[in-house]
Amino acid sequence: MATSTSCTGSTLLQPISKIIDLPLDQVNFVVCQLFALVTAFWFRLYLHPSKTSPFIRHVVATLLGFYLALFCFGWYALHFLVQSGLAYGIMIFTGVEHMHKYCFVVTLGYLCFCQVTRAYVFDYGMYSADFTGPMMVITQKITSLAFEIHDGLMKREEHLKPSQKYLAVRKMPSLLEYLSYNCNFMGILAGPTCSYNDYIAFIEGRWYEPKHLESNGKENGRFKQSDPSPKRDVIQKVCTCALSLMVYLVIFFHSFTADAINNAAGFGFNGYNADGTPKWDRISNLRILNIEFATSFKMFLDNWNIQTALWLKRVCYERCPYNPTAATFLLSAIWHGADPGYYLTFITGIVVTMAARAVRHNVRQHFLGSATLKLIYDVITWFSTQMAICYTVVPFVLLAVGPSLKFYSSWYCCIHLICVLLVLVLPVKSRRTKQQEQPSSVQANEQNCLSSPHNNCNQKQKAT
Repeated sequence: MATSTSCTGSTLLQPISKIIDLPLDQVNFVVCQLFALVTAFWFRLYLHPSKTSPFIRHVVATLLGFYLALFCFGWYALHFLVQSGLAYGIMIFTGVEHMHKYCFVVTLGYLCFCQVTRAYVFDYGMYSADFTGPMMVITQKITSLAFEIHDGLMKREEHLKPSQKYLAVRKMPSLLEYLSYNCNFMGILAGPTCSYNDYIAFIEGRWYEPKHLESNGKENGRFKQSDPSPKRDVIQKVCTCALSLMVYLVIFFHSFTADAINNAAGFGFNGYNADGTPKWDRISNLRILNIEFATSFKMFLDNWNIQTALWLKRVCYERCPYNPTAATFLLSAIWHGADPGYYLTFITGIVVTMAARAVRHNVRQHFLGSATLKLIYDVITWFSTQMAICYTVVPFVLLAVGPSLKFYSSWYCCIHLICVLLVLVLPVKSRRTKQQEQPSSVQANEQNCLSSPHNNCNQKQKAT
C-alpha cells in the first residue's frame, strides 16, 4: 500500500508515516491522542484544583486544545474558532429569550456549510482526517450550552424537568470558560461532549464533592477523602482500545481513547459501585456489550454513541412538540453530514424504531410469564435487532444514493415493508397520552433522575 503524505496539519511525523505505511493525517491524530493521554495525567497531578486556580486550568486546557487542533488539521482548525465565536456573539448580543434558537440554527448551519464544501466543493476526500469531525462535537456543546443558559435564565424552576434543572446554567460564561469548554485538549479531537456544569465543576475542583458518599448515605466533606484514582479505569480502557484497534482501527479507538484521556485528567467520575470501587463512566461514549447484545434498535443507538444520544434527547426529543422521534432522526442525519447515505439510514431508522416500539408495547407482556418465555423473547428480539441494524446502516457506509438503493432493492425493501406494516397494525399510545394516564409514575421517574441524570434517567425510561 502506498502511503499518502497529503495532510492538512503538521508534516513533522512524515518519516514515521512512511515507515509504518499509514496516511500522515492518521498518524498525527493517533500521536496527538496519545500525547493528550499523557498530558491528562500531568494535568490532574500538577494542575490539581488544590494547587492551581481555575483560571490557569482553563488557560492550559484551552491552549493545549488549540495546539492539538493545529497539529492535526492546520489552519482548518480556525473553523473551530469561527463557529465558537459566532455562537458566543449571539449569546452576548442577542436576548436570552431567543438566543438558544439562533445559536442552534447558526451553529448547525455553519457545520453543514463546512460539510458540504468539504465533500462537494473543495474535495478534501484525499485526507482521511476530517476537520468537521471535531466541529460536530463543538456543535453539540454550543447548542447544549445555549439551551442550558436559556433554561437557567428564562424558565421558572417548576417548568423544568429534573434533568434540565441539574443542567441549567445560571450565569453567562466568560469567553475563557466558553472556549475552554468547547476546545479543551481532552475533547477537541474526538470528544465526547459533556454538560457545561459538569465541566466547570471539574475545572474548579467541585467534581468529587457530591459523590463522596459514606455507607450511611451522608456526604463526606471535600477534604475528608482523597480524590479517587482513575488509574484502573484508564488502564482498562486503554487495553480495550488496543484490543479494539486490532479489530477495527478507527471507531473504537476514537471512543475509548477519548474516554481514557478525560478519566486520566480526573474528569468523568460518577460515584461508587456497590463494592466501593469508583465509577468513571460519567461521560463514557460506548458500551460494547450492550451494543452486541442489544434487543432493540433504541438500545443499540443509546449505547453506540451515548453522549450524542443524550444531546439529541436534550435539544430535540424532549423539546420538539410534534413527532419528536422523526425530528430527532432528521437532526442526527443533518449533524452527521451532507452525504445522502446518512439521510437514507436515519429515515429507515425512523420506521424501524417505530416498529420496534409497536412490537414491544403489544407483544412483550405476553412473554413475561416465565424465564423461558422471556429468554425466547430476548433471543428473537436480539436477532431481529442485529438484522435490522445491518440492513439500516448500509447507506451510512456507502454514502451514495445509487449503491444504497441497489442494496435495498436486492432485499426487495422487505424490512421497510415489514416495519411499515407493523406500525400500521399495532397501536402505540403517544408519549403525551401515557404521561397523562400515569402522572405519578412519570413524576417519580423524573425525581429519581436528579441523582444521576446521565444514567439513571435513561435506564428507567427504557423500562417504562
